Amino acid sequence: MIRIAIQSKGRLNEQSLELLKDAGVIVDSLKRQFLGRAEGFPLEVLYLRDDDIPEVVADGSADIGIVGLNEVAEKNADVEVLRQLGFGRCRLSLAVPKNAGYEGIQWFEGKHIATSYPNVLNAFLAKQGISATVRTIMGSVEIAPAAGIADGIFDIVSSGGTLISNGLVEVERVMESEAVLIAGRSLSDEKQALLRSLLFRIDAVSESRDKKYILMNIPTDKVDEAIRILPAMRSPTVMPLAAKGWSSLHSVVKEKELWDKVERLKALGAEGILVLHLDKVIE
Repeated sequence: MIRIAIQSKGRLNEQSLELLKDAGVIVDSLKRQFLGRAEGFPLEVLYLRDDDIPEVVADGSADIGIVGLNEVAEKNADVEVLRQLGFGRCRLSLAVPKNAGYEGIQWFEGKHIATSYPNVLNAFLAKQGISATVRTIMGSVEIAPAAGIADGIFDIVSSGGTLISNGLVEVERVMESEAVLIAGRSLSDEKQALLRSLLFRIDAVSESRDKKYILMNIPTDKVDEAIRILPAMRSPTVMPLAAKGWSSLHSVVKEKELWDKVERLKALGAEGILVLHLDKVIE
């Protein structure tokens, strides 16, 4: 049995459970339950606050965890980052009131900065040679300037909408973050084996998330040109059709490249193009 710690509620909870489900690990839906069991894999789920997860994994109370990279950096816990998971993307940024007259990082010299991430902020300020007073606030950091608590803030930014609604503007991006899978450094051989099995499943799910399966009919004399457009993971599948001079071409394409490639394939004479969802990609 291996134990994973995930966020009990909030932006990473549902996406973490969805990833596990896609990997064939069905977790008890009672999210408020402190410790749940999974079906389809020998795994327990420990529900915690996100800022507790790095230390709980480091001390061995949980074997692995899914948490934001920002929390790993803040806690500086002795864990190994195994995978970047591609969801929960955000950044840690400095922000100031929009009428502050910000002209550069030196603006923060001698200022008060409110944050829930004092360790990351202090390290950044030291690197920049800035002396400022860091005030640690847990929650609602964005209201600190308006309340007269601080001159600026250092906080998580996703869309930036919260900053705008509080009259703030993002001025310095300090680090990019996303959900990561972390592990302790002293797992038993049995747990290492379970972890490898779980990673195999997660990798198959993650590999499929930005890809589409594409198939089409194309003139046989255009197949070589089409293959140069769609190189696939190893090589596209090409099969002759009953109609003379035509072939069926099957491949995998990155979603962000899909429409550009479809237009180029259409220009070659491709017809009947189907684009399908990929559930898993197993290398």
